[in-house]
Amino acid sequence: MREHGWESDEWPVLYERVMDADILVLCGPIWLGDNSSVMKHVIERLYACSSLLNERGQYAYYGRVGGCLITGNEDGVKHCAMNVLYSLQHLGYTIPPQADAGWIGEAGPGPSYLDPGSGGPENDFTNRNSSFMTWNLMHLAAMLQRADGIPPHGNRHTEWDAGCRPDYPNPEHR
Repeated sequence: MREHGWESDEWPVLYERVMDADILVLCGPIWLGDNSSVMKHVIERLYACSSLLNERGQYAYYGRVGGCLITGNEDGVKHCAMNVLYSLQHLGYTIPPQADAGWIGEAGPGPSYLDPGSGGPENDFTNRNSSFMTWNLMHLAAMLQRADGIPPHGNRHTEWDAGCRPDYPNPEHR
């Protein structure tokens, strides 16, 4: 965003790290029953790069897996996870079963997950779901790596658009 007048833009460095990873887990708090503005900003920045292609002519995030971890002091873990996981799969990430985990503290103002007395690190439900998510993400990432990603036949825009709209690579990208 520096070319648009912003003093700094951390995204190019973060995006390199995203693209170097086989697994992306987005983590964030619940704010007013929804994902935080920072979480939404990250998803929007990922989406802004969604027209980029991998070496096989597929969208850049193909062959990678995604999950999310949500925390907060109000209800909304499943709603927030649903939004994040949908967004990731829409961009090309593969989502395994149980690819989300969360922790909700006591409703209202109170301690956050790692604060003393929160009970967060000792919460069996959160620990179990975090373990399931971790194993499923690692297992699916390994499967995709062994299979050399998702086969490109049938999901390259160049084949779909041939003779139709070759100059318009991603109808979703605006």
